[in-house]
Amino acid sequence: MNAPAKFNDLDVGFDVPALPGMDAADIQTPCLVLDLDALERNITKMGDYAKAHGMRHRVHGKMHKSVDVAKLQEKLGGAVGVCCQKVSEAEVFARGGIKDVLVSNQVRDPKKIDRLAQLPNLGARTIVCVDDIANIAELSEAAQRHGTELEIFVEIDCGAGRCGVTTSEDVVAIAKAADAAPNLKFTGIQAYQGAMQHMDSYDDRKAKLDIAIAMVKDAVDALKAAGLEPELVSGGGTGSYYFESNSGVYNELQCGSYAFMDADYGRILDKDGNRIDQGEWENAFFILTQVMSHAKADKAICDAGLKAQSVDSGLPVIYGRTDVEYVKCSDEHGVIADPDGVLKVGEKLRLVPGHCDPTANVHDWYVGVRNGKVETLWPVSARGKAY
Repeated sequence: MNAPAKFNDLDVGFDVPALPGMDAADIQTPCLVLDLDALERNITKMGDYAKAHGMRHRVHGKMHKSVDVAKLQEKLGGAVGVCCQKVSEAEVFARGGIKDVLVSNQVRDPKKIDRLAQLPNLGARTIVCVDDIANIAELSEAAQRHGTELEIFVEIDCGAGRCGVTTSEDVVAIAKAADAAPNLKFTGIQAYQGAMQHMDSYDDRKAKLDIAIAMVKDAVDALKAAGLEPELVSGGGTGSYYFESNSGVYNELQCGSYAFMDADYGRILDKDGNRIDQGEWENAFFILTQVMSHAKADKAICDAGLKAQSVDSGLPVIYGRTDVEYVKCSDEHGVIADPDGVLKVGEKLRLVPGHCDPTANVHDWYVGVRNGKVETLWPVSARGKAY
C-alpha cells in the first residue's frame, strides 16, 4: 500500500514518524500511536450512552487537539460539536469544519474577543463562557462590529475553584444582561466540576457531584423564575458523566479523555470498584518508544523522556507489561527498571501517559494503527494554539 499523494513530500524520520501503508514495526520513535479499533469502540460506546440517556455530547477538543478525531467523534459517536479552551484552538476546529464550538473559558483580551466574534463567519455556532457581567458589553460590541451572534453560557463554579460565579443571583444577573445585549444570546449554563474527575472513589466523586447538581438546579430554577429558562446545561467529564446524565438538570456532556484513556484516569474506580481502564474504557492512546541502551544490567533506557510527554499526573505505564516499569525520566531519556534483563536494544514499547491532554500537545502527529499496519496519519491540528 502506498501513502496518499498528500504525504509524498514528507520524509519518515524527519517530517513524520510514519506513513500510511507502513508496517507498524517501522514507526519512528518516540511518537503518538492510536489503536484505531480501541479508539472507535470508545467513541461508539460513549455515543450510544449519550443517545440512550437523551444527552447531547460536546466532545472536549483540548484533549486531542485534532480536527480528524473530532470528526470521527461526530461520525461514530454522534457528537454535536466541541469544547475548546482558547480562541485560537476554537478557530482551528471551526476552520476544519466543526459547526458547533464552545469556548468553555472566559475571553477578556480585546484581540481575542475580536477573533472570537468572527468565528460565526466560519460557519460555526459559537458559544462562550462568562462569569463577569462587564464581559457582556465587551462581547456585544465585538459581535455588533462583525455582524455576528455570540451565544453565552454563564459559568458556575460548582467545585473546581477556578472560574465561575457561585450564586444564583449572579447567574441571573449575567443571563439578563446577555439576553438584553445586541448580537448576544443567552443559551445556558456551564457547570463542569473538574476538581473531582480524578478522585479514585466512585462514592467520593458522587458526593462532590451531588453538591454541584444542587447548585445547578438552584440556578436553573432562578433562571426559570426570571423567564430565562436555559436551552443547554452543560458539563460532565469522563469521571462523572453518569451523574450528570441522570441528574434531571444537565442535557449536554463534555467528556474528553474517555476516547484515549490515560494512566491517571484509568486508576479511578467505577461503582463496582473496578478500574475504568479495565472494562469501562480501553487504552487507545500510546507513546511508542524504543529501547536505545541497556548498558546497565538491571535497567533499560528508552527514547521517550520529558519532551515526549507530560508527567504532571504521574509517570507513564508500560502497556501490557508487569515485568518492567518506567521509573524515571529526563529531557530525552526514560529509565525502565528491568530487573531480569528481559528487554533488548531496539525493542519497542507502548507507554500509557499519565495525562493525555498535555502529552498530545507536544507532538505534531498521530499515527493510527490497525492490524499491524499504519492506516492513517493525523496532524495534532491545534497543537500550540494556546492564545
